[in-house]
Amino acid sequence: MHVLWRIIATIFKWSWRVLNFVRECILNLFLVLLIVVAAGIWFQFHSASTAADTQKGALIVDLSGVVVDKPTVSNKMSRISRQLLGAGNDPLKENSLFDIVDAIRQAKGDDNITGMVLDLRNFGGADQPSLQYIGKTLREFRDSGKPIFATGESYSQAQYYLASFANKIYLSPQGNVDLHGFATNSLYYKTLIDKLKISSHVFRVGTYKSAVEPFLRDDMSPAARDADGRWVGELWENYLNTLAANRQITPNQVFPGAQGVLDSLKKLGGDTAQYAKDNKLVDQLASSSLVERDLVKTFGWDKEAKNYRGTSIYDYRMKDANTVDGNVAVILASGAIMDGEEAPGSVGADTTALEIRSARLDPKIKAIVFRVNSPGGSVTASETIREELAAAKDAGKPVVVSMGGMAASGGYWVSTPANYVIASPATLTGSIGIFGVINTVENSLDAIGVHTDGVATSPLADVASTKALPSEVQQMMQLSIDKGYQNFIGLVAKSRNKTPVEIDRIAQGHVWTGNDAKANGLVDALGDFDDAVAKAAELAKLSKPQLSWYQDDPSLLDMLFNQMQVSVHAALPATLKAYFPAPVIDVMSAMQKQPGLMDNLNDPQNRYALCLNCGDVK
Repeated sequence: MHVLWRIIATIFKWSWRVLNFVRECILNLFLVLLIVVAAGIWFQFHSASTAADTQKGALIVDLSGVVVDKPTVSNKMSRISRQLLGAGNDPLKENSLFDIVDAIRQAKGDDNITGMVLDLRNFGGADQPSLQYIGKTLREFRDSGKPIFATGESYSQAQYYLASFANKIYLSPQGNVDLHGFATNSLYYKTLIDKLKISSHVFRVGTYKSAVEPFLRDDMSPAARDADGRWVGELWENYLNTLAANRQITPNQVFPGAQGVLDSLKKLGGDTAQYAKDNKLVDQLASSSLVERDLVKTFGWDKEAKNYRGTSIYDYRMKDANTVDGNVAVILASGAIMDGEEAPGSVGADTTALEIRSARLDPKIKAIVFRVNSPGGSVTASETIREELAAAKDAGKPVVVSMGGMAASGGYWVSTPANYVIASPATLTGSIGIFGVINTVENSLDAIGVHTDGVATSPLADVASTKALPSEVQQMMQLSIDKGYQNFIGLVAKSRNKTPVEIDRIAQGHVWTGNDAKANGLVDALGDFDDAVAKAAELAKLSKPQLSWYQDDPSLLDMLFNQMQVSVHAALPATLKAYFPAPVIDVMSAMQKQPGLMDNLNDPQNRYALCLNCGDVK
């Protein structure tokens, strides 16, 4: 028996040693791999300034994903990932609007860049003001004498908007230019709330404040339908007018209505490519090989790439901008406005206020351009940002607000201290109104035999999601919402030199386009980011404005972990979606697209200035 135990102990001891050896090997291999990746990133990061010049040929604008004001992942990390791991076509990728504009403008004066190819097959889209801003730089590039070619098997509406600025548009003989119009869609779940026996307590001010309608109705109210129909129609009209001007045809020729498109397609036997050619939406129907042949004639042959000579916009080496001595601070507020520190895709009140404060206290900064692209959010967070912006203005530093795709509700609240407000004609702004929502589940629990009871020194202390909301609390909540609304229109009235009564007439939660906002006196001028910079320089009496971008510059470890996190987020939903039927996926996607209502409500007083439909236009 003693011998047997010795044999077992020996086997166990050696097995344990083998396991330790395997474990150490795996950990060491992982460590070596991490070191190699880190060294590669460090090398790519520090060798950027000494990289070879761009080869002579085309700038290939092969955008993948969407364009936003402030990407959640650093563009430096994206470029390094591309260089280490190769090109990717991630539909969730976010591209910086301002980096794209800077690249095109640099390429315009780059002797090595002889033209441009718009390869937009993986481009997911952007809001209309962003498309207009990119389009402006494309027109500048084209006016410099360098040709632009657009290639595609098919074009979505966003893709075709950019393609319309090209000298020549190619389309596959089996392709399509998908022009269909704009629409908004939101989920309404009053019946669901009733079936679940949830008590939804809604407090609001504003006839058109439709953000709370999903809790109150199963469909859109007539007032909301009328208001939304107005601004959606204006966006579509702006879109058609731009395309018509670029293609030198009429808006009706760009889109003759659903019946007009159908009638034309019937005559052509459903040939969507020929329809696009006949209506001058494209210039030539050609296969990819014929397009390649034409581009080779224009730009030359690259033996290594076995294609026409060109440089992807992701590989195009930008000159380092010296922002150390910048005299105009650029601060970005992109996403829903939330309390606390900033999280990816949102505006953190504490983070943004600190950036504004830093600009205010920096003697080199003479003016601030505050870029707002937000549907709003927490009232408390919006006020935190507004107060700091007002302090910068009071310190003698001119503040110019540049409105992007949205500057609505809380997005307009934070804009009120500005010396000057500039919006794009297609900006969605206004939505001046406030609401609050408190849900309790006492009836749901009662239905399954669970009850809540206890004692309290006053009804104000007896507040819990598992108990009915005391009437005193409901009354106080409505008073708080009413007071918040009065504060809101008071701030707007003071900033726009109007009376609160005048502001109330155009407030009530009503959403306005930039054009209407200008007519109603809510903004000072129509323009883009360039105009905002020019105005800031004018107010600060600067002959040569130099921009200083107030954004976090991630460290090497930050970039590594950020990329890992994004990769998990990108892969996990796709994996889970495989187990759900299509209708469920559609509902999940729709719920995620209703900004602020799912997981971002964190105002300490449950008060929100938020535009629900502003970010969901297709």
